[in-house]
Amino acid sequence: MTASARQRFLQDYRIIRTAEGRGSVDASYYRALPYRDLSGRNSAQWAIRGRSYRYFERKILSPIERQNGRALDVLDLGAGNCWMSYRLSLRNHRPVALDIFTDAMDGLRAARHYDRRFPVLEAEFDHLPFRESSFDLAVFNASVHYSTDYRRTLKELRRCLRPGGHFVILDSPVYRQREHGERMRAERHAEFDLRFGFRSDAMPSLEYFDEAMLADLASDLNIRWTVHRPWYGWKWWSRPWKARLLGRRPPSRFWILDGVFA
Repeated sequence: MTASARQRFLQDYRIIRTAEGRGSVDASYYRALPYRDLSGRNSAQWAIRGRSYRYFERKILSPIERQNGRALDVLDLGAGNCWMSYRLSLRNHRPVALDIFTDAMDGLRAARHYDRRFPVLEAEFDHLPFRESSFDLAVFNASVHYSTDYRRTLKELRRCLRPGGHFVILDSPVYRQREHGERMRAERHAEFDLRFGFRSDAMPSLEYFDEAMLADLASDLNIRWTVHRPWYGWKWWSRPWKARLLGRRPPSRFWILDGVFA
C-alpha cells in the first residue's frame, strides 16, 4: 500500500467510524464488548460479533487450549479497539494487537481503557514485524476483507505461525458466487458516496470471500479449512429468503473459517 493510499484510507475510515458513533469516553464500554454495546449505537452489529466470539471460544479456542496445554501466543489482526486482545488476556493468553488504525476512540490507543496490558503494534497484514514461528494462533478480527491480496497476506501470516498453528477468520463476508460479492462492493461504495461524498476505495480491498476463492486459496497455499456456521438467530437465517422475495442479491454468510497450513 502506498503512503498516500494508506493516509486517504485512514482519513475516510475515521470519518465513517465517527459517523457510526464508534467508541466512548467510558472504559466500561470497551470492557463490555463484544457481548454488550453500552452506547446503544451499534447494538445489532455487536450482537452478531458477540455470538461469533462465543462460538469461537467454545468450538475453536477451547480445543486449541486443550491441545497445547499452556498459554497461547495469539496475533489479533485488525484489532481495532483491542477488545479481543483484552478477552484473550482474561484467559491468560499472550495476545498482540495489530492494526493500522491508531485512533484513541476506535483504534489501538483505546487499549488504555483495559485493566490488562498487552502489546499493541501499528503494522500492515502484509508486513508483519515478527520473527518466523512466533504465534500459536492468529485471528483476523472482522478484518481480513481489508486485504488487497489474500495470497500475499496469508503467505506472510504463514511465516509467523508455528507448525500446526491455526488462523481464524471471524466476521468477514462469504458469498456463494463472486458476482454477489462484487454487487455488494458496488452497493457499499455507492452508499458511502451518497452519504459521505467519497467511495472509500482509496485502498483496493477485496472486501469478501466467495466459495471458489476459498477453494483456490486452499489449493495454492495448502490450507486445510474447517468451516463453522454459527447460529445467529431466525432473523439472520431468514435473510436469504427475504432477499429472494424482494429480488435482491443474496446476502453474505458470516462463516467462521479455521485454517491450518498443511
